[in-house]
Amino acid sequence: MIDRYHLRYFLAVVDAGNFSRAAAQMNVTQPTLSVGIAKLEDGLGARLFLRNSRRVQLTQAGVRLLHHARAIESEFNALDARIFDQTPARMLRIGVLSALPTRLIEAVVGANAAAAAPDTLEIIEGGERDLLGRLQRRRIDVALTLIRPGEARFDHEVLFEEGYSLAASADHPCAQMEVVTGESLAGETMIVRRHCEVLSETSRYFTERGVRPHFSFRTTNDDRTVALVKAGLGVTVMPDSYAEPGLAMPKLAGFDARRRIGLVWAEAPPAEASPAVLALRALAGESAH
Repeated sequence: MIDRYHLRYFLAVVDAGNFSRAAAQMNVTQPTLSVGIAKLEDGLGARLFLRNSRRVQLTQAGVRLLHHARAIESEFNALDARIFDQTPARMLRIGVLSALPTRLIEAVVGANAAAAAPDTLEIIEGGERDLLGRLQRRRIDVALTLIRPGEARFDHEVLFEEGYSLAASADHPCAQMEVVTGESLAGETMIVRRHCEVLSETSRYFTERGVRPHFSFRTTNDDRTVALVKAGLGVTVMPDSYAEPGLAMPKLAGFDARRRIGLVWAEAPPAEASPAVLALRALAGESAH
């Protein structure tokens, strides 16, 4: 017999990516959760997960169960709401590209929270490949991420396009310049944004100009990058949407890389946009501020 808690354990493992995080999410011990999954597998007569030391992956049987499990859990939630005379909040699982300014995500969360009937949000941060994988496995509903030319696997809509600039402190010698040349940065100390989607192009740009800088910091945390650039630890190359007070961002002569940011949907976009979806689409204007 399959109980509801078996399906909730199953969904927790799918969403968390491993058993230990799923157990913490469900407020049970890992052995308890593992026993529940084993009972579910026994009841269905099929293995649901392929396990290794770092993560779990759905089997074909698990993929088939996932759609039904979400539908069943949604019906339970709707029933609970009707019993208590409540309207269930819409749930929107948003994947967010880690190389996006925090203020953009803050704007979405704030606008949704201020709505009369806000969505219940779950925000998952990741790289481009990770987010597209989650979309494909239906672990998120929509991703705010890069839109590559020729994207045809998913429904998508472009919100804005932007270029890249040199990021430097406000008192840096190039802070008052509109354009700087790569050659003029030969003596500079630089910070490496490891997750930058144009990292190879950036490296080639400086190498072709004979610039081989000392690197003071390597990171995937852009908030920390901005703080340390403003403090004078070094310069770096960042998308234009990171512009903020105290950060000088002159253009790099001859560096023409650009990126398109938009929404990529696991399924067709909803016909009636919710507050969170409207807030996401409003980023088309917010990115320029």
